[in-house]
Amino acid sequence: MFLRDTRSRARRRWSAGRTAVGAVALAALATVALAGAPSQAAQPPTDSAAQAARPAAVQPSTVPAAPAGFTTTWSDDFNGTANTGLDTGAWRYDAGPGSSFGTGEIETTTTSTANVYHDGNGHLVLKALHSGTDPNSGWTSGRVETQADGFGAVPGGVVRMQASIQQPDVTTANGAGYWPAFWMLGSPLRIGVGWPGSGEVDILEDINGRGSVFGTLHCGVGSGGPCNETTGIGSGERACSGCQTGYHTYAVEIDRSTSPEQIRYYLDGANYFTINANQVDATTWANAVDHSFFIIFDLAMGGGFPAAFGGGPNANTVSGGQLNVDYVAVYNKAAGSLGTDIAQGKPTTASSVESASFPASNATDGDLTTRWSSAFSDPQWVQVDLGQSYNLTHATLTWEAAAASAYQLQTSNDGTNWTTVYTNSNSPQDIQDTALNASGRYVRVYATGRASQWGDSLYELSLYGTPGSGGGTGGSTLLSQGRTATASSTENGSFTAPNAVDGNTGTRWSSAFSDPQWLQVDLGATHTISQVALNWEAAYATAYQIQTSNDGTNWTTIYSTTSGTGGNQTLNVSGSGRYVRMNGTARATQYGYSLWEFQVYGS
Repeated sequence: MFLRDTRSRARRRWSAGRTAVGAVALAALATVALAGAPSQAAQPPTDSAAQAARPAAVQPSTVPAAPAGFTTTWSDDFNGTANTGLDTGAWRYDAGPGSSFGTGEIETTTTSTANVYHDGNGHLVLKALHSGTDPNSGWTSGRVETQADGFGAVPGGVVRMQASIQQPDVTTANGAGYWPAFWMLGSPLRIGVGWPGSGEVDILEDINGRGSVFGTLHCGVGSGGPCNETTGIGSGERACSGCQTGYHTYAVEIDRSTSPEQIRYYLDGANYFTINANQVDATTWANAVDHSFFIIFDLAMGGGFPAAFGGGPNANTVSGGQLNVDYVAVYNKAAGSLGTDIAQGKPTTASSVESASFPASNATDGDLTTRWSSAFSDPQWVQVDLGQSYNLTHATLTWEAAAASAYQLQTSNDGTNWTTVYTNSNSPQDIQDTALNASGRYVRVYATGRASQWGDSLYELSLYGTPGSGGGTGGSTLLSQGRTATASSTENGSFTAPNAVDGNTGTRWSSAFSDPQWLQVDLGATHTISQVALNWEAAYATAYQIQTSNDGTNWTTIYSTTSGTGGNQTLNVSGSGRYVRMNGTARATQYGYSLWEFQVYGS
């Protein structure tokens, strides 16, 4: 028999430059909800001799490679210096009185390195400490959660959350009240979607030093309902031999590739419990499971769950018990083979950013822990320049909790004229995946409605396809980005030549206010040149030449015009050289020549 906790508390949306209240905390439990299967219960030791007799597991020295068919999405090996706190770029402290969690806990979780720290040997430590003589007060401990909340399975895919953990080295004789946990909450909770409808997946829980593991899904409504809350849908108590004295692997897989979808629980690689989607109605499952999550580790003291197994803490409960985490990892398996993400690392711009911490480039950096976030208004957009035209076959968008509820995917060959190729009207999920039959060099997400009062926030835009015709024809490659660029002059130190080849359309080169002026890029080796793209600022050239050179001194003109119109100009050319330059001979304004981007394509 065991008590399930609601894990409710007021959530906070934390990010650089803002903090706002998320979901409202649920009231504390009014009644004790019991469930479980006694025939499955662990047989806990009753003394320290039994504890010492358990076999110890071998802890890994590094984060394990992804299982077959999976890739590693994110991990933390906790290799910080001894007695230092966590990297707050990756983690946030969930500090506060346990009484606010709605579970009856009595500890206060803190940011102190007395309670949460690296041990210097590759572990995160959460330590429960007691002061005073009353076992029911004076406890401090730790609770932390990932900053990122984009960990989930794409439609048709699988996600695996896994950690190597040593539970507190206590027994039923001296561990009454200890409540270690490794779990995750649905990201919608961070924008005010209520618990338990937004989903909670408990990967590891144990209580009172019993040497056990419980796995549970919380979903539906706060009391009763399709998920039997506040108990949830659980495994019951399962034996976990040696889990107090050694490191063991706890994992859960959310599998959206099978029908019905499943959540599978693992202990040391063995699947000990499975929940099928058809155990509840489709809406309840989708709201609780078919989205992203954030990961939590905590070491609670007291509360309803330990109370259901005899209670605690008591006079015999020891201070100093530790939850030790060797690593945590998220692995993903895609829905079939899509090929290479052609958006990753490509120049990306946006209509706005919330702050410098959330630039557009975060949406195409291949890292699900970084994100683009817009200003708090509609509409907003983020776009990527693929460098050439592609025949697009697929798109995957992983939103932060502050997702766009309505948006269009649009393509363009010039970055100015757009065609809508996909429309999403108020989809509730934050992991969205769609097949495409479209083409273009530029792809943008044009968001017209927000799911929260915050901006549109996107962890990753992934695109798939094959080279097509148009910008970057014939499978040509962008050769100039990040190469050495020089110029005849600069307007000032803010508008230097490298700005024109940095892949950022928010920076530019601008010359002195006279004719002629030139900008050139060193490609590093001789290439065949097939195309040059110029993204002019308002101060453009009406007359200019595109020229190539093998030595940077002797130049050959491969394109010339006296009627330039500015804007985005894509020139199909034929030539070769190591150096390519724009040689401006007449300006359209009284200012200099100014280019946001100068891109050279070829082979």
